Amino acid sequence: ISQEEAENLGIFVLPMPFYIDGECFYEGVTLSKEEFFERQEAGAEIATSQPSPAEVMGIWEQALLEFEQILYMPLSSGLSGSYATAAAMAQDEKYAGRVIVVDHGQVATPLHQMVLDTLELIEVGRSAKEIKTILEEARNHMMIYIGVQTLEYLKRGGRITPAAAALGSVFHIKPVLRLDVGKLDSYKKCHGFIKARKTMLEAMRHDFETRFHDAYEMGALHLLAASSGTEEETKEWVKEVEDAFPGMHVMCDYL
Repeated sequence: ISQEEAENLGIFVLPMPFYIDGECFYEGVTLSKEEFFERQEAGAEIATSQPSPAEVMGIWEQALLEFEQILYMPLSSGLSGSYATAAAMAQDEKYAGRVIVVDHGQVATPLHQMVLDTLELIEVGRSAKEIKTILEEARNHMMIYIGVQTLEYLKRGGRITPAAAALGSVFHIKPVLRLDVGKLDSYKKCHGFIKARKTMLEAMRHDFETRFHDAYEMGALHLLAASSGTEEETKEWVKEVEDAFPGMHVMCDYL
């Protein structure tokens, strides 16, 4: 959720800090998505970090000037220490009962959708504690499939060895990864990216027919897409998803 969209929605977004060649930047504030990928492709050393306690408390203080209670929804506890840090800070007498920290298990576009769902729950009069319970109970009702175009960044991040990356490149292996409540696993190895896209659609269709069948039948299922590809590639992918699931709206974010 961009800073501009956050302002329109009436919410606060704490930008994630990350380091490029040792210099700290903030997502969507001091560095754009385009600049980030340019630096990444140029071979820069990139590392992520959770927001500092001072930054977290700063946005809480800002929000509490306007609201009696706030829901704070950090990155999934399965991927970051942000939740544990915030939950401990929220026990402080200053914030107790006013800052409700949610362990929702989401990241990226599913977290975007969960924020939109939260705004709807507020509109219908649910309390902060009720919303926390609803969101945490819903954490298992999601699945993300990720098609990887290049093995370079998996190699740099230590998820695969240089030898595996070299072999994969020679044989045009494009892995599909699966992210289930903050846990990232390998799902399938595909020959070529067209096959990887087809594999993701098949996996989604299987989930519709099994794990999420009841939600689908009730019209309570969201279909989401996200991309770090070009605008043209992203539009093509979204159309492919829409064609595979006619009648369903696809919300798409740029990663």
